[in-house]
Amino acid sequence: MGLKSDRWIRERALRDRMIEPFEPGQVRERPDGKVVSFGTSSYGYDVRCADEFKIFTNINSAVVDPKSFSPTSFVDFQGPVCIIPPNSFALARTVEYFRIPRSVLTICLGKSTYARCGIIVNVTPLEPEWEGHVTLEFSNTTPLPAKVYANEGVAQMLFLEADDPCETSYRDRGGKYQGQRGVTLPKT
Repeated sequence: MGLKSDRWIRERALRDRMIEPFEPGQVRERPDGKVVSFGTSSYGYDVRCADEFKIFTNINSAVVDPKSFSPTSFVDFQGPVCIIPPNSFALARTVEYFRIPRSVLTICLGKSTYARCGIIVNVTPLEPEWEGHVTLEFSNTTPLPAKVYANEGVAQMLFLEADDPCETSYRDRGGKYQGQRGVTLPKT
């Protein structure tokens, strides 16, 4: 199993529609100013956060239960900047839609720009033959409100290709998050 390069990412993204929309280079600026970079990097792809968020709130004094997570625990927000309350979190999704090849496992790590501000990005691995928008979880570990910028880079995807394709893929198992669009809450 090996880490894949920028050339491999560009080839697979274009040939197999692995990432849509796809940015073949690294974008660091736009006409309106600097942005947190996104697009193809040396050994990964920096994804953008879409402008739709679900901000956690505990106004109902709910218990966080992965087997029975209440949608009323979130406030929906759409806009260019999401402000996450202190010691709280928000869910979002990538701008990009992914189609992971059968022989590939994708791991996501947060960008240092956010990590150095106490904002942690958590994403579980994208398994072979999974497809959809990636749901992103932003944890604000600080005692202050924190900003996350839509349509800019928030995390880097690393692609690992196996020597042999897996025997059973996410699609084969009928995974519950297959084909997800938008911000997706926990399912059991």
